[in-house]
Amino acid sequence: MDLTDKKVVIIGGGSGIGARLAADLTAAGAKVIVAGRTTSPAVDLTDEDSIRRLAEEVGEADHLVSLASAPANGPVAELDRDAVHTAFDAKVIGPILLAKHFTGRIRPGGSILLFSGFIGWRPSPARVVMATTNVAVAALAEALAVELAPVRVNAVSPGIIDSGVWDGPGKQALFEGVAAKNPARRVGQPSDVSAAALLALTNPFLTGATLHIDGGARLA
Repeated sequence: MDLTDKKVVIIGGGSGIGARLAADLTAAGAKVIVAGRTTSPAVDLTDEDSIRRLAEEVGEADHLVSLASAPANGPVAELDRDAVHTAFDAKVIGPILLAKHFTGRIRPGGSILLFSGFIGWRPSPARVVMATTNVAVAALAEALAVELAPVRVNAVSPGIIDSGVWDGPGKQALFEGVAAKNPARRVGQPSDVSAAALLALTNPFLTGATLHIDGGARLA
């Protein structure tokens, strides 16, 4: 499928993986709209009115991508209820409401792409909320693919990606440890994830799938 002149709306694409995807889509000829809390158009996935306004402002679109996240990490005994709610708003409830308000606005051949994460398949202490929301995203992609058909709905699940999130002390040691353990023997790059996202957006026979772009980390 050709992306020339296709309208693609990216939620949370201002940096890292999202910025790379926006650049690759633009290079492929797509018309990219990046929406977020601090961009124009603005959207707040914790606020349904904000999501409704975005859908009305954008109108019809070919593809909708949500990369939004709001981690609520920490031991279960110390979790803050509001932070947990915000994490679910960003990764699960917000995308459900995006689907609600963009239903009927996705053009024929179009799709919705959600972002999960490998921690859902490799849970670890202090990452209970992150693991749960990421697995929920994969289930949501399957459920929406059935309900919204023939609009396609997929998810991408990145592993450890050198996207800027990990910059700081200890980055090199972390990356070396990750590369030593996963079958790909390296950490990922934003280009790896963007390539998978482009596949999900353009393959007309792919729906209800979660693409694991983690170098096999969930198997290690």
